[in-house]
Amino acid sequence: MTLIGWAQIALFFLVVLALVKPLGSYMFRVFEGTPPLPKAERFFYRLCGVDPVKEQAWTTYAFSLLAFSFFGLLVTYAIQRLQHLLPLNPQKLSAIEPALAFNTAASFTTNTNWQAYVPETTVSYLTQMAGLAWHNFTSAAAGIAIALALSRGLTRSGGAGGGKTIGNFWVDLTRATLYLLLPISFLYALFLVSQGVLQNFAPYREIATLEGVKQIIAMGPVASQEAIKMLGTNGGGFFNANSAHPFENPTPLTNFVQMVSIFAIPAGLTWTYGRMARDSRQGWALFAAMAVLFFAGVLGAYKAESAGNPALRELPRLQQDRGNLEGKETRFGIAASTLFTTVTTAASCGAVNAMHDSMTPLGGLVPLVNIQLGEVIFGGVGAGLYGMLVYVLLTVFIAGLMVGRTPEYLGKKIEAREMKLAMLYVLIFPLIILTLTAWAAVVPYGTGSLANAGPHGLSEILYAFSSGAGNNGSAFAGLNANTRFWNLALGANMLAGRFLMIVPALGIAGSMVDKKVIPPGPGTFPTTGGLFVGLLVGVVLIVGALTFFPALSLGPLAEHFAARAGRLY
Repeated sequence: MTLIGWAQIALFFLVVLALVKPLGSYMFRVFEGTPPLPKAERFFYRLCGVDPVKEQAWTTYAFSLLAFSFFGLLVTYAIQRLQHLLPLNPQKLSAIEPALAFNTAASFTTNTNWQAYVPETTVSYLTQMAGLAWHNFTSAAAGIAIALALSRGLTRSGGAGGGKTIGNFWVDLTRATLYLLLPISFLYALFLVSQGVLQNFAPYREIATLEGVKQIIAMGPVASQEAIKMLGTNGGGFFNANSAHPFENPTPLTNFVQMVSIFAIPAGLTWTYGRMARDSRQGWALFAAMAVLFFAGVLGAYKAESAGNPALRELPRLQQDRGNLEGKETRFGIAASTLFTTVTTAASCGAVNAMHDSMTPLGGLVPLVNIQLGEVIFGGVGAGLYGMLVYVLLTVFIAGLMVGRTPEYLGKKIEAREMKLAMLYVLIFPLIILTLTAWAAVVPYGTGSLANAGPHGLSEILYAFSSGAGNNGSAFAGLNANTRFWNLALGANMLAGRFLMIVPALGIAGSMVDKKVIPPGPGTFPTTGGLFVGLLVGVVLIVGALTFFPALSLGPLAEHFAARAGRLY
């Protein structure tokens, strides 16, 4: 570990911190105040037949989200199956086979962006833009909408906004896209082009290397997809090498900006939430809890990768003074690679500038744990906020039990219905991951895709289903997921991890929105101080440990101790 490495981590966090208030304030004005372009907004509402004044109950809000996502999935599936008949296919790529098309459509619909294929040899330019990049906008906007809906349920006084209503899904979706994602992505894409990221419709080029070997250089509209991929915490990549590819991430500056853009909206939403709660300290408490978990992860990964591979320590004449550089770009180095790894898995983005499969056992443990904590360490756009708010309710409830008082949050009582929904939200996640992992680990069509045996092979399976259910999209690269079983299992995994968790969150919003606000009294547990932040972090860690520690013990932890003992699988 070096001083320059520490400086990169510190500078990154300071820039994110500086963006919290201005970006959060802008989002509050967009979603809860007067929109900047009301005429343009009304045009889209008339075009779609939406009444922007009419708010929705949580059931209607949820139905709107599910219907929109379902039809979006069908459109993306159709584009992939028909891409050989559609324009903007200069490489004459054939139709994508059904299981892979379903997996990809489910992946991008759920903001996961898991890719079980080589993009530059599988999908056309039209599929990249009209299918995948379009979902990058809409799935990110949908996540923001859910966060706003739960925030309204917690912060509105009984009867405000129309009784039991939590907003209008179509309005939230439109405003998130029109005022937030589109304008920033436009400027962001221009910046990436200025740094050397591709943006064209040119056919692939064949060149000759200095050795005289012919090589195909892929082209395409990369910058436009790269911008929303990062800003919307979508992940995926235009090229198979993802953000390790020089045409996607050419310079240290683009690498830094990409990391900042991953955290920008999730961090800013904590300030937006504080404004909605009419107490900015509520938002800062959430930000502080996320920051503590983030720093624990990045420092753990940096230390593990800087120490080198434990399996190689005893080899004579082998120096690892520069750490474990396997699977990393030397132009980024250990610090920028581990920081990117931590950021992308803390924010359910899934973009990578280094191969997680090549990390040390403890270094690879960090991104896996980041995902398994429920993607609440800033999390995806919107998803991190509504996930952390569910944990806030659990924390307040547990604190109330410890002191023997009725739990309250923002003056509203937390009762049995909210706790049942919160526990449903928390338990669905490990149930999906552990059940599918156990299945894949004992059947030949599951293990047949592994490149490694032993604990590392189990880690590859566990990571795949954790990444899918957590809507992250990154992977341990030793797993060949492009088989019928893996495409169908991971597709169902991603859909369940997204929508079976969104529905309970919206149920909590509907249950809390019309409750009367009780003025704080002597027994009210404060939810803005260091004690609450510590309890919130503890609840997140304890829930994660209780559900996943046994599986982690058989995977990365077993691999670490085996490597230290000189045993290789």
